[in-house]
Amino acid sequence: MTNPRYALAIHGGAGTIAHSAPEIEAPYHAALKEAAAAGEAVLAAGGTALEAVTAAVVALEDCPLFNAGRGSVYTSDATHEMDASVMDGRDLRAGAVTCVRTIRNPVLLARAVMEWSGHVLLTSDGAERFARECGIETAPSEYFAVASRLEQLRRARAEAEGAKLDHDLAAAPAEPLDPDRKFGTVGAVARDRQGNLASAVSTGGMTNKRPGRVGDTPVIGAGCYADNRTVAVAATGTGEYFMRSVAAYDLAARIDYANASLEEAARQTVFERLAAIGGRGGLIAVDRDGNIALLFNTTGMYRAWVREGEPITAAIF
Repeated sequence: MTNPRYALAIHGGAGTIAHSAPEIEAPYHAALKEAAAAGEAVLAAGGTALEAVTAAVVALEDCPLFNAGRGSVYTSDATHEMDASVMDGRDLRAGAVTCVRTIRNPVLLARAVMEWSGHVLLTSDGAERFARECGIETAPSEYFAVASRLEQLRRARAEAEGAKLDHDLAAAPAEPLDPDRKFGTVGAVARDRQGNLASAVSTGGMTNKRPGRVGDTPVIGAGCYADNRTVAVAATGTGEYFMRSVAAYDLAARIDYANASLEEAARQTVFERLAAIGGRGGLIAVDRDGNIALLFNTTGMYRAWVREGEPITAAIF
């Protein structure tokens, strides 16, 4: 469908296929559709793309199935450090936070940084202090204490395997994507009825990561990018590689400078630029005409998408 009035896509991480029973996959499909519905409701009511991606990511952060917000993984210190960012394609404003520990919805703090701080990126204690000043909701450590995430940390330590993306060393996966090979970020991109674009991403990082580690999620141009002239992008994968390749901006630049189509630009970024340096993962994108791309060089990616007048579709493999 070309040039719909609005379009939205979300992702909940990418990784390696692990065949699962329908009853295991069903909660993921339901959660993806619920998050997409939260974003679409904003767009259907005439809201902005920025409001829509924020709503979708909040829904994903509130769901313990995904590595963001409540479902965030543990650091090597058995703590949580979360990152998030947002970008508004109307004027290239952006906001991001890193290494926050008590913020219930890091994406809301990233948006507050963009709108109220006069800065783009705040980190750790400074970000937490700004959250208190803005009245952003916090949560005790118990809120983020998802038992399966703690077990993943325990196994990672026992096997002395170091940091693992999203999960760790699972023998019998209890989720559709193999926890040992799943990259955990959540994200959303949207085009509203006025033709504005926006992107938002959020993550808990890597299981057993070194405290203070920051990946691509809060790095504008790496894991998050939006420009009304071209495209909105939200990435998920091996963050260091997305940072080194400036993946989200790379896709936008291919459209801007080489006049590539969205599909062509996304394929070049994922299967050529990222793959050339060993980067694995995927991305979602929506361009200025409302075209959607959902590409990954792994064997699966949690994702859902919707265009005005069409039903929400969710997929994993």
